[in-house]
Amino acid sequence: MPGCEHSDAEFCPGFSRLLASVLAMLLAVPVSASMEEETIAALRAEIAALRARVERLESEKSSRVPVEYLDVAVSGSEQAQTVEEPETAPDIAMGGALRFNLIYREDVEDSTGKRGEGGLDMFRLSVDGEVEKLLLSAEYRFYPYMNVIHHGWIGYDFGEQGQIQGGITQVPFGLLPYASHNFWYGVPYYAGFADDYDVGVKYQRQDGAWNTHIAFFKSEELNDATNADRFAFDLVRAGEQQNEESNQLNLRSTYTLGLGTLCETEVGASYEIGEIYNAVTRDRGDRWAAMAHLDSRCGRWNFQLQGGRYEFDPANPPGVDSGVVRLGAFGGTYDLDSEAEILVANVAYNLQPPWQYIDSLTCYNDYSRLYKSLEGAIDSQVNTLGCAIGTGPIFTYVDYIFANNMPYFGDGTLGRGGEDDWKGRLNINVGYYW
Repeated sequence: MPGCEHSDAEFCPGFSRLLASVLAMLLAVPVSASMEEETIAALRAEIAALRARVERLESEKSSRVPVEYLDVAVSGSEQAQTVEEPETAPDIAMGGALRFNLIYREDVEDSTGKRGEGGLDMFRLSVDGEVEKLLLSAEYRFYPYMNVIHHGWIGYDFGEQGQIQGGITQVPFGLLPYASHNFWYGVPYYAGFADDYDVGVKYQRQDGAWNTHIAFFKSEELNDATNADRFAFDLVRAGEQQNEESNQLNLRSTYTLGLGTLCETEVGASYEIGEIYNAVTRDRGDRWAAMAHLDSRCGRWNFQLQGGRYEFDPANPPGVDSGVVRLGAFGGTYDLDSEAEILVANVAYNLQPPWQYIDSLTCYNDYSRLYKSLEGAIDSQVNTLGCAIGTGPIFTYVDYIFANNMPYFGDGTLGRGGEDDWKGRLNINVGYYW
């Protein structure tokens, strides 16, 4: 048939109906007496075969799936599924913060002369989530005077069997996650025993009311003890003090009384032991620290208590003072008494926000003290009275810090000497978090 390239009748509209009519007319034509019976019989057979073919094609056409429905056919039908199902997208959350400080330092003439100071505190970016059953957490910070990694680790969650983290992760020691409520922290942080991050492997597990941490840290987070551009305070190599942290083991265990009630009290203990490598003597000293801690959350109240002791025994060369060790962070260094006791006593209260635009309002008083063993040394103390205010993505700390012989306050020090003088500072930190 002209214009019809397929022999199958379904591809030629009206052809089957025309063929059936022609066959009917041929069967109705009278047979001439001059035709031979054999010829007539062959013709009748061919016509019958053509009729059977037409009937079969019509039957097949009615039973086929219409072309417009093939794209929704179920698996195993006429059209196989050719488009692969997309893989599950990684569950990754990007976050960050932009923070500014307003400061009034009572002991600094330039600050009082300008009626306070203000400027950029920090900009940070963070990543948290899960990729193919692996946990991921990292944060990088940009300060006006340095850029540093805060933490970065990869882990795996075993469910009831606990979780493991490897990389730059928080050292499990003392009150967690912080030994304070305020922006400026307290003595444990500046002594290197709070919110510290090192390179190692940590395993943690929750068994009902029991919580356990076991960790091993090979070194401080940068593996460069000569670099004081870091967030957490560690032993650093500066001047005659050439010591650095190495091979540290941490054990922490807590038990929560009243778990699941409106008054939970966590009691526990932490122990830390490690080595001190000296780059001059190429020898190793040792160090240890132990803390007992209590964190009680009853209704709107939070009480924190912590007490303990630490000792550093470095392998210094002759002539180097072993009564102190040198710590560094935020681009600077200072000395710390090699043997001392630490006390923390904090209280906080979550108030009902008085205005509709405030989501949370927590006021607190945090106190901490370093009881030094150095002869004639003045203890270091800091007390912070303040409030933390949450308004949507904006979080603000308003703190009045009152310190005696603390670093960053006049000539205050955690080592020898210092000054027995209380100095005040108003610090307002405003941050936008996302």
